[in-house]
Amino acid sequence: MNDVPNCENVKKYFGKALSVHGSTAQGADWNSTQSQETRFAQLIKVIIERSDFTVLDYGCGYGAMAEYLLAQGYEFKQFFGCDILEPMIDEANRLHPDRTRFFFTTEFKQIPIVDYAVASGVFNARLQTSYDDWTKYVLNSLNSINEITKKGFSVNFLTSYSDAEKMQERLYYADPCFLFDYCKKHFSKNIALYHDYGLYDFTLIVRKNV
Repeated sequence: MNDVPNCENVKKYFGKALSVHGSTAQGADWNSTQSQETRFAQLIKVIIERSDFTVLDYGCGYGAMAEYLLAQGYEFKQFFGCDILEPMIDEANRLHPDRTRFFFTTEFKQIPIVDYAVASGVFNARLQTSYDDWTKYVLNSLNSINEITKKGFSVNFLTSYSDAEKMQERLYYADPCFLFDYCKKHFSKNIALYHDYGLYDFTLIVRKNV
């Protein structure tokens, strides 16, 4: 994955969640399985096929997205996962032992070109990093995700339209309009923005002409 600002603290943050809650939605820093899967449902809208495609989960955690896709009837050809936290990758490999179909790594450079990529919650916890520096990291990451995908990608963010009294300093609340405009100008003419699924959250879908 791209160089994460304040990387060691980010690892400690997610490592603590995993050690306390294990391979669960809370272990990946989500409030509940329901909220995790609500976000998954938005992200997979980028995938057109029901089978025979390759997909990368950027910031895969323990591989929950793979199980969600299979539960929804998607039969991917190969599933790749990348995460900065080695214990997450260890869990993902333990839970998905079929090495012909699943590949999990901490090294983004080991990921081949894929049809699609999804990224859920990867950019939420900026911790001590400034808003502007985290935004630069987000844009660099989106460019890397774009370069590695053939057909499209999707990503979600906490929204800057959240209620002010509920916003936390350690979290990154992105501007939906800014990121929509950036994706439209840099990646594809076919961009969708979903901000209507009941969470303080939005999802961007980038579909490429292939």
